[in-house]
Amino acid sequence: MKLNKEQQQEIKELQSQEFKTKRVTAPELEKVLFEAIPVLDHGFIRVIDYMGDDTSIVQAARVSYGKGTKKVSTDSGLIKYLMRHWHSTPFEMCEIKYHVKLPIFIARQWIRHRTANVNEYSARYSILDKEFYLPSKENLAAQSKNNRQGRGEVIEGDQANEVLNLLKKDAEQTYENYETMLNEKYDGSIIDKNKSGLARELARMNLTLNTYTQWYWKTDLLNLMNFLRLRVDPHAQYEIRAYADVMLDNLKKWVPITYDAFIDYRVGGTEVSAKGKIVIQKLIKGENINLEETGLSKREWNELMLAFELNEKIV
Repeated sequence: MKLNKEQQQEIKELQSQEFKTKRVTAPELEKVLFEAIPVLDHGFIRVIDYMGDDTSIVQAARVSYGKGTKKVSTDSGLIKYLMRHWHSTPFEMCEIKYHVKLPIFIARQWIRHRTANVNEYSARYSILDKEFYLPSKENLAAQSKNNRQGRGEVIEGDQANEVLNLLKKDAEQTYENYETMLNEKYDGSIIDKNKSGLARELARMNLTLNTYTQWYWKTDLLNLMNFLRLRVDPHAQYEIRAYADVMLDNLKKWVPITYDAFIDYRVGGTEVSAKGKIVIQKLIKGENINLEETGLSKREWNELMLAFELNEKIV
């Protein structure tokens, strides 16, 4: 990821600002506010603004006049209780706003989380940057044989080189055609003064999905955690997980007590159905279990065994 001098200066000026406020602030998050944290080859993520902290959650839960309690342990106990029992509204009282630069195909996956305010860079108004996402070789993998939306074994050698060359060639060729249709280079220079360029809203349809776009993405803490719970999971696509990992670190800086509860109960925890609960109870008692009598499918059974790292898998 490369920022031009103008962008670097803008960030430097923003970070040098100081405002007096009566609102709560998160000191650790303040340290990285506005900073462009690199993600993938040309992407980044920046925290632009936020509202509230751990004490705001406690305040909302108790509907109190104060900002929390005098004891951090008391706040921690309440937040853990809220997380453990899926009480959601107190977490909606905190908000955060991001500036994200990401490949279009990841943006289209990301936007499926329809719980945020989003404003994307307009390719109807401006020309998209000449930047494309090219995976590193260790992230080039074949289609999984048992997961229709996942990756399998890593592709290596000549085949990997061929794939990367195709991705680069196609992206560069379509961008060159994009400029030709616009009759304008990405730096703003006109190609042929005797021609009119195609409307930007039409020319953009030719670009590949690994072209980078940008947006502002604002959400509340509850929906941020819902997003992260899915996207930091090892089964999530690597490219979106790379952004989620940065956001998870932001979460720790912003609301450390909530972060600990989130990791414990959401990321590291597991859900068990009523039927699964009976199976676990029988296993603890050392009773024999007949799969057909449990009412679980083979898939449900295997997922339950995997969650508890038990060697009772059924093929």
